[in-house]
Amino acid sequence: MGVVRGVIFDESALLTEAADDKNGSLLRPGAESVLRIIFLSKIHIGISYTADLPDHQVSRLRRMASLYSIDFFILNEPTCEVVPTWDDIDGSIVYLVSNKKKILPKLSNYSWVVVSLNVGGKSSCDLPNTLQIEKLEGLPLTICHLNKTSLGLNVVTVGYKMKASRVEDFAKRGAFPLCPTQNGLMFMPLISDLPLSTQLKEVDVVLHKATDEILSIKDDNINFTQSMQELGKYFEHNQDCCVIDPLINIYPLLDRLEMQKILLGLVELNTESSYVIRGAHFLKADNFDDLNFVTELGKANLSLPCIVKPKVACGVGDAHKMAIIFRADDLKNLGVPLPAIIQEYVDHSSTLYKFYMLGEKIFYAVKKSMPNANILMKSFESCDLKPLEFDSLKSLPTADNIQNSVVSECPTGTNESIDLKLVTDAANWLRRRLQLTIFGFDVVIQEGTHDHVIVDVNYLPSFKEVPDDIAIPAFWEAIRGKFC
Repeated sequence: MGVVRGVIFDESALLTEAADDKNGSLLRPGAESVLRIIFLSKIHIGISYTADLPDHQVSRLRRMASLYSIDFFILNEPTCEVVPTWDDIDGSIVYLVSNKKKILPKLSNYSWVVVSLNVGGKSSCDLPNTLQIEKLEGLPLTICHLNKTSLGLNVVTVGYKMKASRVEDFAKRGAFPLCPTQNGLMFMPLISDLPLSTQLKEVDVVLHKATDEILSIKDDNINFTQSMQELGKYFEHNQDCCVIDPLINIYPLLDRLEMQKILLGLVELNTESSYVIRGAHFLKADNFDDLNFVTELGKANLSLPCIVKPKVACGVGDAHKMAIIFRADDLKNLGVPLPAIIQEYVDHSSTLYKFYMLGEKIFYAVKKSMPNANILMKSFESCDLKPLEFDSLKSLPTADNIQNSVVSECPTGTNESIDLKLVTDAANWLRRRLQLTIFGFDVVIQEGTHDHVIVDVNYLPSFKEVPDDIAIPAFWEAIRGKFC
């Protein structure tokens, strides 16, 4: 038996019993997501059906087959003839069929790995060498099990936990294949609807974006989803589990105040370079009304305008609700959640450097950013310089809409405007200080002083600005290096 290179879905495994009703729900829960996971893993897919399948059901399956370039063919009982192209697949073929399908006993005559979907939770199959799954979402787990059985210790299974949109983003770039990568990794989604203990038996490394699983943060207490709480308990009771990264290591990135305090330690790097790298000057605000802003501003080395951000950095709906203030009175009735951080607004010629740390490799991209304060103030003079409120995830008051002008790997890239060695030293300092495997941070260069100012740090970024053929292998290498 080789690595799974093909999966044939019998129509009985994809369609619900309600499919007999033209107005019923045709597809089983999880069908489309499982098909997409396998499709994005570049595993050959087929859908087989019997000649007596009603036309409206055939049409629904045919549309899905067209969407994902799936082979679509009639399974001729009892010969089970498959289209000729499947004869050329170098590896195992999985045939997924419902346990209620009458053809099931006849499949034992063929070289496929037969997987029975036990509709109703009870097995009605006594065939030898037939694998059983209770839910369609369990198919990726089964494929990983088959691949690991085939390859033994030469493969490392990475179980990943993050929101569906992020999974889609990574998967469509080829980052989460079910089949082993060139350095022996294969990726398996951790599904909330399946027992976590069963899934983790197949996993060597857990990759998570825990910030996707936060329900609320109050008084520094983080309330995770039930599935993330279970995962956290698993980490506590299995200290030898390889996790990217331990929850305790990401907590500083959830708190802008804590992160600002950590960045104060960058001062130890400012010895050899002619430039300074630092965090932005900041001031904590627990209550805007009680804050003696003018007095406190000078103590914190701040001057107007300033940017106001919530203390909570991510994971909740209003964590990215920010404002630029031009006058001390702007703090009155400001819509930014408290507690907040009042941060230095750095004039940086509308240029932002996004750095990505993937293991020990560092990449950066240059993007357009917010304009200098004088330009911003001039643009909003007609508004009587009222606070400029925005959501940083949705839109920024940028100089223009042009982005992604340069992408390079550090430290070989050259740029006269930025000291790449200094930033590389800072990236490595942050990696050691935070003990994180994959993270990103933003740097702006202050006009006049040429200070390199880190204005944001985030965990497990998408690093979409880095070309996939460079970023994805580095991503895999970072994971593999953590496991070793």
